[in-house]
Amino acid sequence: MESQVRLKGKPKRLAVLDYGLFEVHAGPRTIGICGFVVETDAHEVVLIDTGFPEKYAVNADAATAEDELESFGRVLSVTAENMPGPQLAKLGLKKSDVTLMIQSHTHIDHLGDMGGYPQAPILISAAERALPRPLYWSGKQVMEWPDRDYVLVDEDCEIGEGFEVLHCPGHAPGQLAFMVRLPETGWVLLTSDAISRASEIDEKFAGSWDEELAIHHGDRLMKLASAREALVIFGHSPEQWPALKKAPEWFE
Repeated sequence: MESQVRLKGKPKRLAVLDYGLFEVHAGPRTIGICGFVVETDAHEVVLIDTGFPEKYAVNADAATAEDELESFGRVLSVTAENMPGPQLAKLGLKKSDVTLMIQSHTHIDHLGDMGGYPQAPILISAAERALPRPLYWSGKQVMEWPDRDYVLVDEDCEIGEGFEVLHCPGHAPGQLAFMVRLPETGWVLLTSDAISRASEIDEKFAGSWDEELAIHHGDRLMKLASAREALVIFGHSPEQWPALKKAPEWFE
């Protein structure tokens, strides 16, 4: 499917946003909750994902109980500082500066502020936008779709020179990953939850929405990263997250 949005500029720099820490019971393992900002040389600002809903920064215990998230894990730290607005402010940006919002998929730790950018269209997979409501968590589809212009993707596409959206269903029905070429760093692969951590490859993506598809796309992404000698930033890597450069720092 040809994308209905086209960036005017090329990626100039990329920042990792810190949306907090979560402990998954399995393992257990401590994971970072991340989002990304890509700024182009035409001053466009692309925001990828927005973390947990704000109620988790207000009272994480109450929000966890309300969403029945305790069966999966527990919030270690999600504060007001981990919300998208303050994270953008670390980069000298405001929410109103966002020109395109991208939803990698619609699980609870990725879509908390999806509706917070009325000036920006939302790029999302057609498969998930076709659902009555966003996935959210474990069948609790409590959020409505924001009233926005949507750009729907059902296959790999390029939304600008050096910015590829990769359609990778498996973890979720409409999982997206991203390949961005920066002036100095070169190619950067943002796997999102298509590969949450390197060990997930050996674990055969157990527990995914569709394990066979997840294995296929995980292999495809790693081959693409190898071919382009890309820096790989995983979606929720316990090993990578602590030392990963985050806002206010940029990859350039």
